[in-house]
Amino acid sequence: MGSVLVVGGGGREHTICWALKKSNKVDKIYCLPGNAGIAQIAECHPIGALEFDKILEFVKTHKDIDLTVVAPDDPLALGLVDLLNDNGYRAFGPKKNAAIIEASKAFSKALMKKYNIPTAAYEEFSDYNKALEYIKTAKYPLVVKADGLALGKGVIICQNVLEGEQALKDMMVDSKFKDAGKTIIVEEFMVGKEVSILSFVDGKHVVPMVSSQDHKRAHDNDEGLNTGGMGTFTPSKVYTKEIENEVLNNIIYPTINAMNAEGREFKGVLYFGLMVTNDGVKVLEYNARFGDPETQVVLPRLKTDLYDIFNACIDGTLDKIDIEWKDEACVCVILASGGYPESYKKGVEISIEDIDEDIMLFHSGTKMADGKLVTNGGRVIGVVAEGKDIDQAREKAYKNVEKIKFDGAFYRKDIGIKR
Repeated sequence: MGSVLVVGGGGREHTICWALKKSNKVDKIYCLPGNAGIAQIAECHPIGALEFDKILEFVKTHKDIDLTVVAPDDPLALGLVDLLNDNGYRAFGPKKNAAIIEASKAFSKALMKKYNIPTAAYEEFSDYNKALEYIKTAKYPLVVKADGLALGKGVIICQNVLEGEQALKDMMVDSKFKDAGKTIIVEEFMVGKEVSILSFVDGKHVVPMVSSQDHKRAHDNDEGLNTGGMGTFTPSKVYTKEIENEVLNNIIYPTINAMNAEGREFKGVLYFGLMVTNDGVKVLEYNARFGDPETQVVLPRLKTDLYDIFNACIDGTLDKIDIEWKDEACVCVILASGGYPESYKKGVEISIEDIDEDIMLFHSGTKMADGKLVTNGGRVIGVVAEGKDIDQAREKAYKNVEKIKFDGAFYRKDIGIKR
C-alpha cells in the first residue's frame, strides 16, 4: 500500500483521484491544490501546480508518497516530471521534451509534416505583418491557433478577412494569450466529425482508451466562444472499427515512432484530437495529458486498476497488462459560471439537492468558504451519468443537472445529441 499525490485542481484531477481511490493498492491520496469535491476523497493542500519548489518539498516531507501524477498541461510543459525524477521520485506524465507535442503547436505541426501524419495544411508565423499579408489572400473559413498553451481557448475559427485580422491582433498585438500567441499557426478549416482518443503510452507500447466526443463551444448548436469543454460523451458515434484501424496505423503508432525518432520518448497519456473527414482521419491537435472533460466520461468506464496502469506506463510494461472497459455509455454535462469563458464571478454559493445515487459529480471550480460550497472557476461542476446507451445516460445526467443551482449558472442542453 502506498500514497499517491495528484497535482492539479480541476474536474480531470477529481476524476483521477476518484479512480485511484478504487484501487486496493492506494492507501491515501494527496492533491495540490485540489478543490472542494476532491477534498472529500483526498487530503488537499494550497500549493499551486506551478509551485515546483513547494511540490518537491511536499514529496520530500511526505515519505509515504510513492507516485506523483502530474495532470495539467503547464507543469508538464515546464518540466515538473523531470524535476521529480531528477530527485529520485516516481512521477506519471511525459517529461518536458515530450510534453512539447502539446506545448508548441508549431512543433507538433512540423512533426506531422516530417513524418507524414495526416493533418490540416498550415503556415507558421511569428511576424505579424507577414501573417496579416497571408490572411488577406487566404481561403476562408480558416483557423488561427496560438502556438503555446492557452487553456484550450487559443483556437479561433475565422469566417472572413475581418475575423482573421481580429484574431491576429488579439494574439500577436494585444497578447490576449500572453506569450502563447507570439507565434501562430494559420490552418485550413477541416470539415468532418470530431473524435477524441486518449491513449496510455509507455514509450514503446500504446493502449488507446475508449473513444469520446467533446463540445468546445459555450452554447448549444456549437455557437459562442471556444471553452475548455462544456461536456462530453463516450463512445463516439462515428468511431467505427474501420476508422479505429486507420487511426492506429496512420496516426497513433506513427506519432509514437516519430517522437522516439526525435529522441523524445513519450510516457503518460497522449490525447489525439481527430477530425474524421471525407479525405480520411486527420489530427486536429495533440494533448500531452488526460483531456478535460473527456476524462470525466472515459475513466468511469475503466475496469482495470488505474494505479497499475500508471506504473506500467512508467516502467515500460503496458504490454503485460490487460486493460478492460465497461460497455456502458457515459455523458458529462458541465455547469459553468455566467460569463464564462470571458469574465465571471467567483464565490457564488452553490446549492445541491438530492442527487441520484448512481450519478458522479466531478468538481472543476469549487471551494469551501465559511462552511459553504462556492464557485471558484469558469467551469464549476461536471454531472456524469452512465447508461446502457448515450440516450439513457444523457437523460439521467440532465435530470440531475437541474438539482444544482447557483446564480448565473448555465450549461449546454445538447450534449450527447450530435453525431
